[in-house]
Amino acid sequence: MDDSLTQLLRQIPAMNKILDNSIWDTYNKKRVKKSAEFYLATLKADILSQKIVRIPSLESILHNILSHYQASQQNSLIPLINATGILLHTNLGRSPLGKDIVDDVNTVLTSYNNLEFNLQEGIRGERYTLVKEVFKSLLNSEHIDVLIVNNNASAVFLVLNTFAQNKEVIISRGELVEIGGSFRIPEVMRHAGAILKEVGTTNKTHLKDYVSGISPQTAIIAKIHQSNYCLQGFVQEVSIQELITLAKEYSLLDYYDIGSGLLYSPKALKGLHSEPIIQDIVALNPSLLSFSGDKLLGGPQAGIIVGQEQYIHTLKQNQLLRMLRVDKITLSILEATLQAYLQEDYQKIPILAMLECSLEELRKKAEGMLRNLPKHFWGKIIKSSGFVGGGSLPQVEIPSYAIALSCAKWDIEQLKEELRKQGVIVRITQKQLLLDMRTLLKDDEEKIIKILYYLAEQ
Repeated sequence: MDDSLTQLLRQIPAMNKILDNSIWDTYNKKRVKKSAEFYLATLKADILSQKIVRIPSLESILHNILSHYQASQQNSLIPLINATGILLHTNLGRSPLGKDIVDDVNTVLTSYNNLEFNLQEGIRGERYTLVKEVFKSLLNSEHIDVLIVNNNASAVFLVLNTFAQNKEVIISRGELVEIGGSFRIPEVMRHAGAILKEVGTTNKTHLKDYVSGISPQTAIIAKIHQSNYCLQGFVQEVSIQELITLAKEYSLLDYYDIGSGLLYSPKALKGLHSEPIIQDIVALNPSLLSFSGDKLLGGPQAGIIVGQEQYIHTLKQNQLLRMLRVDKITLSILEATLQAYLQEDYQKIPILAMLECSLEELRKKAEGMLRNLPKHFWGKIIKSSGFVGGGSLPQVEIPSYAIALSCAKWDIEQLKEELRKQGVIVRITQKQLLLDMRTLLKDDEEKIIKILYYLAEQ
């Protein structure tokens, strides 16, 4: 063999050097190794056939392996970098789970556990007990019960099906919402067997409208939070406190679908929102309320129903619960997330860590990235506005900083596509490609820089 070919082959990085790189921290190492073996075999073949005369840089090798890995995983979930500034991006999985939280529950999930086993008495237990106790502490209420189903749509359906089958549910016309995927409240009610009774108008509903809507067929007075839209101008709505009082007066059940729901108001949202605080609603002693686990709560996908014990007990008797109940994975991650709230360790919850990050910290992130841009790339730091997303707080713009990125090799649409191929999702605003700092997770800046170096060499 030609000495020059031998020298080139010796320059190929060892497999352990490739696999030990931090770029693979969030990837399946066995699958990465297969992609690396495929790429290195191709590289050796190209050397022997003299198609190449020099070994690519380590960064280029890593990203070629990454490209092969991602191509092989097109039908699988893979990690992405969210640089869009939309925190709860539904298409990107909504709220990311905290690595520390997932690590905390790993032992439980890989062992047998006490999901439905009462350790004190040695008898069958209930799967919701542990989460219920954490919620009681968190919401500062000993008189509530909790039920967890697989999402908030399930929670709405279960409540209506249990308490209002062939009966009327009173809702304001201004709250007949439709969320993503054509999930419409009127349609859900129909499938649950409930009869919709609209009151008021689109922009104004008064307490007297609810009163006049009550009939012998009425079962529930419901309030649906306007999660993904807002009414402004000549508008009026009835507070949940007034509806709770009215429901009690007529011996009816009140139900509040909060939608996203906040357990804690982080820095970036202070003074910017009117999202219901769950503790405040629970203090009013409602019959039932429900909200999502994977939105502003920052946990796994779940529909969380909180309310008076008698009503939760009735919900548990509905045969549909068997189809809607959650498993040990959801419950353990939800409990660990709630424990982080109890300990006020908000940095463990990525969505809260993002919202707690100050503008000064975001600017420093951007400055650090700007200093490390490779050749062919340049950028400038600009003020930007992000959004919560996920059908939450549609009117709230969250101040942020972004890098407006340009490249000598591609226009912004082409650059957006090249970044997407490498797992970096960005947005284009006013003819600028933006990397928004607000939604970057730990180490994302370093990963983006490595990707840019790879693209610079292409």
